[in-house]
Amino acid sequence: MRAAVLNAIGDDKLELRDDVTTVDPGPDEVRIRVRASGICHSDLSAMDGTLPALAPGVVGHEGSGEILEVGSAVTHLVPGDHVTVSFVPPCGSCANCLRGQPNLCAVHAIAAFTTPRFRLGDTPLFGYAGLGTFADEVVVPSSGAIKVDADVPFETAALIACGVLTGVGSVLNTAQVEPGSTVVVFGCGGVGISVIQGARIAGAATIVAVDPVEGKHSVAQRFGATHAVTPEHLDQLKGELTGGEGFDYAFDVVGAPATIRAGWDATRRGGAVVVVGAGRGDAMVSFSAQELFLHDKKILGSFYGSSHVHRDTATMLRFWRAGLLDLDGMISRRLTFADINDGLGLLREGSTDVIRQVVTLA
Repeated sequence: MRAAVLNAIGDDKLELRDDVTTVDPGPDEVRIRVRASGICHSDLSAMDGTLPALAPGVVGHEGSGEILEVGSAVTHLVPGDHVTVSFVPPCGSCANCLRGQPNLCAVHAIAAFTTPRFRLGDTPLFGYAGLGTFADEVVVPSSGAIKVDADVPFETAALIACGVLTGVGSVLNTAQVEPGSTVVVFGCGGVGISVIQGARIAGAATIVAVDPVEGKHSVAQRFGATHAVTPEHLDQLKGELTGGEGFDYAFDVVGAPATIRAGWDATRRGGAVVVVGAGRGDAMVSFSAQELFLHDKKILGSFYGSSHVHRDTATMLRFWRAGLLDLDGMISRRLTFADINDGLGLLREGSTDVIRQVVTLA
């Protein structure tokens, strides 16, 4: 079968092969025919070492498809079911799952991440984030396959698997933005647009999109931003919109020290700064002990949008059906398997024309 293989961390291109196979599904695993896979910035972060990844391996973690085969212990899925995939398959019984934070479950995720999911002849290959959706098929824990209705387009379902759950979830689950609030969002890529849509759904009165690329501003406004600005003009706009007090919520979707700090500076006393972007392990952010005490601001990490993947996937689809969440409009380019490296390159360049690219694997 076809798969896009990362031979070594640091490679800027994937090797497109047609002779890769998956491992056999275990008792509580399923084999999925991948139909669509979004290209996410986290895929680039895996390739360059910003995020943990094992090589050689197959990249891709935002996908959807249909069940081909189920393990002997799987009773809630059958061949033919349409599913999205999750890189955090909840076990349902660990301390994190039991306290209502299944996005922090590490039981299946670590095992799937560190166990080869594919083979190239006699060579074992890992799946990025325990998945590897840039391939015709994947084998995943059954709890990481989330059933969706058959009328949901595969490309629409794929977007929910990572970017939409992360972005919208950070607003509704992590921050719990209140109606009438003021919100500022740093970064207008696919996840940033999802944050903006989440803020609109939550009833935020003011949503400011911040991005150095002016070409992205009109896109952000199309999805719900009330204002859009480059970083150097944010202070002036903050003064105009909040009287200099600052915004109720700031969302950093970049994961860089400069943007996290900018989010802090843009937020009012008592407000919340939500870190959504995946930054480097050695990237440090500086705050003084005094300002942390005096300003009473909350710094909230948001891993996977603090999502309950089974519950929130269904919620996103209800928003989509109601016309509240524009998923189809987020798809900027539809690619074939042969176009994967082109899509990764375009994302790396920061093209103004790209929100989300979807690879169709028919």
